[in-house]
Formats: sequence, structure tokens, C-alpha cells
Amino acid sequence: MTTAIIAGTDIYHIPGLDFRTETINTPYGDAVVNVGLGEHSDLVFLPRHGPRHTTPPHRINYRAHLKALHVLGVHSILAAYAVGSIQPDIPPKSLVLLDDFLDFTSDRPFTFYEGDDAGLAHTIMSPPYCPTLRQRLLELAPTFDLELRPSGTYVCTNGPRFETPAEIRMYRQLGGDVVGMTGAQEATLARELGMHFAGVAISINWAAGIESTINIVSEGQEAIRGRLLALFLKTLTDTHDFACHCHNAVLFTHRPAPSAGQR
Repeated sequence: MTTAIIAGTDIYHIPGLDFRTETINTPYGDAVVNVGLGEHSDLVFLPRHGPRHTTPPHRINYRAHLKALHVLGVHSILAAYAVGSIQPDIPPKSLVLLDDFLDFTSDRPFTFYEGDDAGLAHTIMSPPYCPTLRQRLLELAPTFDLELRPSGTYVCTNGPRFETPAEIRMYRQLGGDVVGMTGAQEATLARELGMHFAGVAISINWAAGIESTINIVSEGQEAIRGRLLALFLKTLTDTHDFACHCHNAVLFTHRPAPSAGQR
């Protein structure tokens, strides 16, 4: 079973693993991915911003990324997100196992099914993240000396600017727990393609207005990221039986034409 890890800020490789770089052609553009070698040949690693973090969040080709993983036969995906903390009980260096999101992005392609030859469908997003993968992450986290907050709502904004204090106050009133710039599209597109997907947020700062300025907390983060990647690898390796419905959550009103490259 092929699996994948998607990561962003400050996670550009997985320690101890070797990969070969491949360019995958999709109907939405090319995607550059890293395919594992040796005993990890069934793992794909995708740095969402590119290997040198040169692509801003609003210009990431999310559809090409997720379609490339689908073409490679990926069944399950775990994603890491660097975020700002909105709620006072989620200080920097906290880890949050996401269970919902609020999407405040605009002008981003967010579906494969845009009508006509591309097909038209409505995708069930309740829950937005795979419950099987979430449960396994929670069970295994203590083994890696990690404390996962068992739930949290991710607020997705356009970026690349940080949010204003007023926006953060609004997001808090709406139930947001952490804020980032990349999470909503990945979860949605993975569900459209029938892949199991779960995400963990790593807080690297307090959101705007909580402190006088944005202070990125770097101390101790490298060790946390290393243990989180180890948790991801163990979770993907150990999870085989899925009792969820992630693979069957798309309700078609018009199926795509075979040449549209959707499924």
C-alpha cells in the first residue's frame, strides 16, 4: 500500500530515509515528488512549498500535488502544518490533531469537479479528516513522547501575509483553534480522490494580536518535528484496516469524461 507525507515550513526532508525525485505529469500541471528507496519504496514525500520553500501558499498547485499522489497509487496521507495559535490553551510548540477546518481562502482551485467534461460532484466532508488515521495517531503518539491535542479547528487563510488582530478575534469567535495558509485544499482534494487524509498542526507562534508582534518560536521545534515524522511513518506503516468512508464520499451528479483525467 503506497502512502504519503506532505509537509511544509522547516520540513524539507525525512531524516534517515533516501528518496529519488520524480516529476509527475497531471492534467493540472507537473508535480515534483520524492519517492522512497529500499524498504521505504512505498512512501512518497511531498514538500508542498518546494525543496527550497520558494512557492507561497496561494500559488501552490494543490490539484497537481494531490493528483500526482493519486497517480502513484497513494492510499493514505499524513500532513504537517506550521500554524499560529489562536486559543490560549495551545501555546507555541503544541501539536494539534486536526478534526475540522474553516476555509477563508479565495481564488484557489479547490475541486477537481468543475462541471462539463470534468464532472460535477458533491463531496461529504463530515468528518473532514480520516477517523481511522486520527485514532491511530492518538494511540501511537505517547510512544514517541508526543502529546497531541485530540481535536482542533484549522482556519485556512490566503497568505502570504499574516492575519490582522481583528481577523484573529473573529476566527476565535467562530471556533478556530489554529491558523495557517495551506490546509483546507489538501484535505478537500484528497477526499475527492478517495484517499485517507489526516493532518497535525505544529504551533510556531501566537496568532496576531495575542502578543505585541509575531514571534516565531524555533527553540525545540526541530526535535518535535523529528518525533512527529517518526510518528507519521509508524502510523502509515501500521494502519491497514479502515472502517471509515473516506474512499466513498463523492456523490456524483455528472461523472467526468474519461479524457478529463479525474479518477
